[in-house]
Amino acid sequence: MLVFKGKTDARNWVLRRRCRGERVGLVPTMGALHEGHLQLVRKAVANCDRCVATIFVNPKQFAPDEDFARYPRTLQQDLDLLRSAGTAAVFVPDDHTMYSANASTFVQPPRIAQPWEGQYRPHHFQGVTTVVSKIFNILPVTHAFFGHKDFQQAIVIQRMNQELDFGIEIKIVATVRERDGLALSSRNRYLSVRQRQQAAGLFAALRGAHAVFATGQRQAVALEKTLRDTLAHHDITEIDYAVAVPAETLEPVPLLPEKTITLLAVRLGTTRLIDNLRLDEPLPAL
Repeated sequence: MLVFKGKTDARNWVLRRRCRGERVGLVPTMGALHEGHLQLVRKAVANCDRCVATIFVNPKQFAPDEDFARYPRTLQQDLDLLRSAGTAAVFVPDDHTMYSANASTFVQPPRIAQPWEGQYRPHHFQGVTTVVSKIFNILPVTHAFFGHKDFQQAIVIQRMNQELDFGIEIKIVATVRERDGLALSSRNRYLSVRQRQQAAGLFAALRGAHAVFATGQRQAVALEKTLRDTLAHHDITEIDYAVAVPAETLEPVPLLPEKTITLLAVRLGTTRLIDNLRLDEPLPAL
């Protein structure tokens, strides 16, 4: 597995593969890898001739009061995991490589970034679209793989890719979960034992709304009451949002279509967790 720190070497490696007609799959990460990331790598390896990953904790997507400084950085362990999963190359830039000292160019995210995460983390998606567009330019791959757990982010990137004509095929890969349903996240390691027990309430809430939707209920207010009641039952009281919205627009409507998704963002102590579940699809196997 090759490890690149400079943009030119990383770009040239991808371009050489593209000139040979190879399909190159990209898995962008911020490190602190877990099984969810490795599932993205395995999908890239299975669907492409080569997989290239990135490890970069992007300062532009963190607000000043968020956890950039304490975000876990486990580079050697991450490289070992990527190698074992079949990654061919990894791009590991530092801040100065990605952003020059006087950089002032940003990529405005599409409209679908405005609600939910866009409301509670106002500058987050601008940081995401900026860094991902830079990565797409540095690594001109054929495919890019993102996790369903960050559903709004994945859709934002998908729309940006379409509207700015990057020409990359975006693949959204199913969320990997623990046995109790908690979505794997690098931030789960922040949870205390008690908070980890509470965190099981996120999937319980999503599953409850899924069951209600299956009965034919399409009133958003009823499904959102199920979400909030279940979270309260698990002593989760700091809720940024717990909503049921159309999966294609993410905009609130009173009467939901068949393609509906539930979105959650909650806080357990100083840790913020997000999750989601499509209500028109089967429950994931745990």
